[in-house]
Amino acid sequence: MQCALVSRGFDLRDYYGKAFDKVADRIQMQSHPADDPAEVRMAVAWHPPADAFDRYPNLQAVCTIGAGADNVLACPSLRPGIDVVRVVDPAQAEMMSGFITWHVIWHQRRFASYLAQQRRSEWRRLPQRAARSVPVALLGYGQIGSRVAADLTQLGFPVLAWSRTPKSMPPGMRGFHGGDGLFAMLREAEVLVNLLPLTPETRGILNRDVFAALQPGGYLIQVGRGEHLAEADLLAALDSGQLAGASLDVFAREPLAGDHVFWQHPKIVLTPHDACDVSNDALVGTLLSTAEAIETGRRPPGAVDRVRGY
Repeated sequence: MQCALVSRGFDLRDYYGKAFDKVADRIQMQSHPADDPAEVRMAVAWHPPADAFDRYPNLQAVCTIGAGADNVLACPSLRPGIDVVRVVDPAQAEMMSGFITWHVIWHQRRFASYLAQQRRSEWRRLPQRAARSVPVALLGYGQIGSRVAADLTQLGFPVLAWSRTPKSMPPGMRGFHGGDGLFAMLREAEVLVNLLPLTPETRGILNRDVFAALQPGGYLIQVGRGEHLAEADLLAALDSGQLAGASLDVFAREPLAGDHVFWQHPKIVLTPHDACDVSNDALVGTLLSTAEAIETGRRPPGAVDRVRGY
């Protein structure tokens, strides 16, 4: 089966060449644009160009790299009959949880303050805070959110989680849903972690109203999508002291412009969209199961609901 590699700004082979080699006997990877577009029935994509899929009249499925599918779903040339398949990787949840836990503890133990003191050669111990005194709220409670919640609970942090619809929660965690539930949760939270998919309903959800609802001196950990964040509202909340800081891993425009104010802001910890990644083994499994589904006339496992966006 022919598969096109479609991305903007980087070569997928540089990241996942080993995975592509493992499926070479079943799937022939073609750089975009493929030599024979009519033979291409599946694609692997990340931030595809607007006209990318117009070239492939027989395309049936697109595997998207990463936890979210919004960058492919938003592509104007994605026709209604093409399935979009997420790579489901349990190791992603583990990596993401470790990343988030580090930033929660960074805030809890006041490491930003200690780093500033080090730069001033200042020796001064700050009052310590127990994990149980720092409630953490999660926006999103799917595969990754549930792992994050379990790990933080094990460390003693009170965990609250918000989802679009009601979900049963394990002992020691509290669930919220809907518009009223969102703000009820925020009023009890100090740390806010965004894990939501990008949909029309969630675009811009990290805004002044959300920041104002958090406990004063709160902290934002943003690992969802850049378009979730109203940047001006975040800067205002940081400058007013309503937020003590923010850890940002995703941005509306990537790479982040070199002159962006986030780079030098003293209350922001910035990473280059590196909270977690897809493993080669998970990608191999997704490619093979998608190819088999196409060949047998079935819908691929992991295909997203294009109405909901996930």
